[in-house]
Amino acid sequence: MKNKKPNAEHIWKQFEDLLVPRLRLSVIDRAVYSHLLRHSRLEGRFRLRFSIARIARGARLGGTATRRALRRLVAQGALRVVERGKAGHLIEVRLPEEIRAVRPDRAGARDAAPLPLAGNLEETDFLKTTALRESIHARERGFCFYCLRRVTARARCLDHVMPLVQLGCNTYRNLVSCCLECNSEKGERPAEDFLRKLYRERRLTAVELADRLRALDAFASGKLPPPLPEAANPLPRKGRPSLHPASVL
Repeated sequence: MKNKKPNAEHIWKQFEDLLVPRLRLSVIDRAVYSHLLRHSRLEGRFRLRFSIARIARGARLGGTATRRALRRLVAQGALRVVERGKAGHLIEVRLPEEIRAVRPDRAGARDAAPLPLAGNLEETDFLKTTALRESIHARERGFCFYCLRRVTARARCLDHVMPLVQLGCNTYRNLVSCCLECNSEKGERPAEDFLRKLYRERRLTAVELADRLRALDAFASGKLPPPLPEAANPLPRKGRPSLHPASVL
């Protein structure tokens, strides 16, 4: 995808004066973002396909440090993962002025105090506090997201839809509540692959599989945010949840 090349001088000033201090970017974060920006937007392309090893070599960094920096940049909205695959990841690189947390109309509020959860939902780390973790559990209403069995508080955990090793992050779009058995069995598989495995083993019906896949699409598009911590106390329904993706969670 091609677009008109932006003014590099203007972009660099925004990067140094706005992006770095407001997102509190580390030296490694800056190196990774600069490398991706150089090979995408500054060359007139919105998107870039890459491998972590290639970025690490280009930015003169280690693979682990690069992967962690990419996760932070995705969580902060500087990058958006469009497609993941064995051949490489396709990302959209955002200019400083396109990043929600850096826009001038939000600068004053951000510098004065952290935004409330409702206003900063996309950047919130839902593993950070007990209340945030419980809000993810509350969204599933006492059922395992994968096998749809009812699960007790002692036998449940949070799982990454897209594993951390594949640039998954801790946002509400990438976390689900599930039973310990499914969490252990899923391992580092993407959620879609694990759900299809459950279907092949006849632990999910065709209807349930289709519902779970629709729910994953709804997660990715941000249509299923969890209840805010102060309101996260829904009563669990009896029996299995509705199979409609908008009401199952």
